Amino acid sequence: MKHAVPVTPSKSTPVAGVDLSELMSRLQYDNEPFVLATVVRTISVTAAKAGAKAVINRDGAIVAGWIGGGCARGAVLRAAKAAFDDGETRLISIQPGDLLAELGVEPGDEREGVQFARNMCPSQGTMDIFIEPVLPRPVLVVYGASPVAVALAQQARTIGFDITVCALPEDLDAFPAGIDKSAGFDSFNPGNAETYVVVSTQGRGDLAALEETFKLPARHIGFVGSRRKLETLKAKLKDKGVAPDDLDRVKGPAGLDLGAITPEEIALSILAELLLLRRKNQRLHDLDSEDAQVVET
Repeated sequence: MKHAVPVTPSKSTPVAGVDLSELMSRLQYDNEPFVLATVVRTISVTAAKAGAKAVINRDGAIVAGWIGGGCARGAVLRAAKAAFDDGETRLISIQPGDLLAELGVEPGDEREGVQFARNMCPSQGTMDIFIEPVLPRPVLVVYGASPVAVALAQQARTIGFDITVCALPEDLDAFPAGIDKSAGFDSFNPGNAETYVVVSTQGRGDLAALEETFKLPARHIGFVGSRRKLETLKAKLKDKGVAPDDLDRVKGPAGLDLGAITPEEIALSILAELLLLRRKNQRLHDLDSEDAQVVET
């Protein structure tokens, strides 16, 4: 079985001298999201063979590696974009039209976890490619050192969150060792990680903490406290010139209504809410999998 060699280079041409393992380690260290595409099976003539890999960045560019020419590239990049959006792995099978017809599937169909696309190239080979998103761990930023804040810091790591606490310097000792701590409420750069924020200051810097949250690219901002207290704080922030759209980003009281009473229970209800938000795209992907489509290459 001969390898088909591309005539001209393209964006999927391998980058010379790049060690994929080293590159992926660096990207993970820098909290840079990427997708690893791996050819797991080929039939007939294809440019790339089983075991070929490529690293795809958030902009949809193949930055290193090789998974074949234009016949595979379109379907792979579309699948990579979807993987960035929902965080789910997927297997795509790129086949000529007659083989898809024999299987009784159309381009864009999904069956038993395999998404099908049509190979429009003259080679008419088949390639199965595994798409694996490698995304930074989400970051939970907790403002304050209340009992609920401490409980959040202790519990969040058990469900996959990195945790950073921002509190007054004299309050940081309330948190156990091994947790990233920041003295004061000055905002910090969370990098590329998906960021969630919970303000649990309970009277010790409420306004200062809330003002800082608006500087973060947070997917969700929760406030631990009553609705009346939150509305009072929002009114003060509005008088200070905070935009209404920013004020609307704050949800309070934070957490799902689970009847929680103790700080540990309240922290659990907040993490349940964050988990619901975090997994929303994946849950929708599972529910809609029968209707999922991959555009033809």
